[in-house]
This record gives sequence, C-alpha cells and structure tokens, in this order.
Amino acid sequence: MLRSPGLRFIIVGLLVFLMTIPVFFVGSIIDARADYNRQTLSSVGQEWGGQQLLSGPVLVVPVEETVTVRERREVIDPLTGVQRLDADEKPVFRLVDVEKTLRRQPVYIYPGVLDMTLDKSTEIRSRGIFHVPVYSTKGEIAFGFPAEAAETALSGREVLLWDEAEIRVTVSSNRALRGETRLLAGSRELRMEPMAGGARQTGGIRAATGDPRQIGSYALSLGFNGAESLSLTPVGRETRVTLRSDWPHPEFHGAFPPDAHEVHEDGFKATWIIPHLARPLPQVSREDQDSVARRDSSFGVRLYQPNDFYQKAYRAARYGVLFIGLTFLTIFLVEGQTKRPTHPVQYILIGLAQSAFFLLMLALAEQVGFGMAYLVAGSATVGLVTAFAAMALKLGRRTLILGVLLAALYGVLYLILRMADYALLAGSILLFGAIAGTMFATRNENWYGEPRNGPRRGWFRRPEARTPPEPARQE
Repeated sequence: MLRSPGLRFIIVGLLVFLMTIPVFFVGSIIDARADYNRQTLSSVGQEWGGQQLLSGPVLVVPVEETVTVRERREVIDPLTGVQRLDADEKPVFRLVDVEKTLRRQPVYIYPGVLDMTLDKSTEIRSRGIFHVPVYSTKGEIAFGFPAEAAETALSGREVLLWDEAEIRVTVSSNRALRGETRLLAGSRELRMEPMAGGARQTGGIRAATGDPRQIGSYALSLGFNGAESLSLTPVGRETRVTLRSDWPHPEFHGAFPPDAHEVHEDGFKATWIIPHLARPLPQVSREDQDSVARRDSSFGVRLYQPNDFYQKAYRAARYGVLFIGLTFLTIFLVEGQTKRPTHPVQYILIGLAQSAFFLLMLALAEQVGFGMAYLVAGSATVGLVTAFAAMALKLGRRTLILGVLLAALYGVLYLILRMADYALLAGSILLFGAIAGTMFATRNENWYGEPRNGPRRGWFRRPEARTPPEPARQE
C-alpha cells in the first residue's frame, strides 16, 4: 500500500499545497517592489507638478444687500449724558430700525461656450532604474460669459457688485504653472494673481475684470507641467476640447470618452464636444460648484505605460501554484514505475526553482524589459529543471518529454500574460486540459499498486520480516 501510485499522488498533491508558501512570499516581494515603484513615480511626478486637473473658468460676481434691522440702543439722558434708569434703577433701552449693507453669497456664472486647445509634449525622467513620463502643456482657452443671467439669481434687495467681479481658474498646483500666463478681455490684458488653496480647492489663478457686461469674449493662454494624467472639467454650456500629444499610449478616463481620437506611433489627437445637458452643473448658481464638477464631470487622459512588468509579474505569480502543480504532475506521470521514485525533497527543490523564476524575471525586467527577461528567466528555469531531471531523477529519454512540456508550459504562461483580456479563459482551458490529460494518461493505472514480496523500494521501506531461528537438532 505504501508503494501504491495512489498514495504517491496524494503526497505530490500535499507537496503542491506546501509550495504555496514560497509562492506567497514571492508575490509579497513583487507587490512591495511594485509599491516602491509607485512611490518613486509619485515622488518624481510631484516634483514635476503631479496629476493636473484644470477646472474653470468661472465668473464670480459679489453680491450685497441692504436690509433693515431692529437694534436695541441705550437711552441717554440729555442733561446728565449718562444712560437713563427706570424706577427700579435698571437701564432703559429702546428699539430703533437701522439699515445695514451685508455681503451675501456671490453669483457664479459659467461660460456659454468654452473652447480649449491643448498641446502636450512628454519626456522621460529617471531616478535610478525607474523611468517616469512627465509632460508640459500649452493651452489656449477661449470663452465668454452670459453676465446678464446673474440678475436671475438675485432675491430681495440684493445688488450685484459688477466692478468687483473676477474670473477664477482652478488648477491642482500653482507651482506647476510655467511660462507666461495671459488673460485678454477683448483687447485689454487683465492682471492675474495666484489664488490660495482652501478646503474645497487646491489652488489656481484669479483676475479682476471690472464690469464684465462690457466684455464680449476672453482668451487665456497658460502653460503648466504635470505627470501621470491631465484632466479637465466641462464647465461651459458647450465645451469643445482638442488635445494633442506626442505620447503614443493614451489611456482616456473620466466621465466622458473622446468623441474622436487618432493614435499613431508618434502621438495622438483627441476631441471632445460636451453639451450642458451632459453634466450636472447649473449655468448660474449661488454656490461654488467647482468641487462637484471636479468630482463628477472631469475627464482626460493618462500617460499609460504598456511595459508595466510589475503587474505582469504579479499576475504570473498568481499562476505559480498552478504551474508548479502541473510540473509535479508531469514528473509523476513521466517517471512511471521506476525503481527509484522521485523523493519529496526533489519535488521541493524543483518547486523552489520555479518559485525563484518569478523573482529572477522581475529583477531582469527592471533592467532589460519584460520580454527579454521572461525569455532568459524561463530558459534558465526550464534548463535547470530538465538537467536536474536527467542527472538526479534518472529519467533517461523521458527527460526530453519533461523539457518539451515545461517549455510549452512557460510559453502558454507568456501568452496568458500578454493577452490580459483573455487570461482567465486561457488559464481555465489550460487547467481543464491538464486534468483531462492526466485522466487519459492514468486511465489504466492501478492506483492501489501491485502486491510485492520481499523488501520495498521508494519513499517508504517496510522492515524485512525476520525468519525465526531453526530449533537445534537433538542428537
């Protein structure tokens, strides 16, 4: 029974389960390395300006209201000049009506038509072995405000302070602004000032306009740096955006995909046309809607890096136990009823070699790229396991079968990692095929084993039966 293929198969299964421990630690190392890479990308990106989200412009018109309030005032005795007292020696007061001018919530007006043209040029910044794509953007923004609509937002005796109106443009970080920033109101240039960040916004620029009813259109020119992503908000009643870049791997994100885009080896061009009905933003409001627009309506593009080998290495490690199990199964089937079955320690050594494959692949990928790293690490692992099978397991000609199956196995894993959309399908087919192949190969197997006489070989040995000594003969 101890010699039976069934028992050996169960022990191999337990060894596969045991190999989840090194595979788990390998996955943790890959995840930690990927996290360090993300921290490096974020650190370098923040130095260049970080992820940029451009919101606005918005016209802000202050509001004041003259109200009548009733105040309690002291009654002064004209003869003594002190407060008059009543019969109980208590101070005497009277109520008077006083008019006061109070500041109310301003009126926020968004553009009627917002036309944005952005040209983004990218470059690679390096820190150690890590490479971070960053960009510089030059933008031309044309817009106009329906200033007369501000009257519809007033109530009571409120009055608009047109001479104190200003335009605000919100950016993620003021330190990302580069070059000359100019705002033209018709033919007149407006002076721009930085806008300090608050609880609801991170920063930006502002400019006093004077009476905006006398201005028909505005033109804003600005340049800024950034990293990882560039996002915009469709604050216009009709927003038209044209974005050009020399980065060949765009990843569009946010609330609105582009209406049209062209991607080439030397860059891409994308356009958006967004009507006001598509975004939950009122044209005129008494509340600042900037945080809502940034959260619910922003859109843009990320600088996607197709060679994200950390993600591929982590996905490969998740298939680690499956591939170790298939390797163990292949050895179990190839060795057959040999005189010296593979020892559990030899299975563990093979499993550790395959676990080290993922770390070797990641270390090489950081230096030479994923494709070459996978080829070198995979070839080294297949060669090591095949040589070990030939010299230590004594498989003879069956070593060639093991080597071919291992090469095919790692080839399938590479295809799975390359086609992310069909990875689950490919992995499921591989697992099902392995089970079906095992069932076919062992269809005539006697899992209980053949009874044997004499000493047993293999992982377990049964002590030989001792023959009792013959009784001494009597003369």
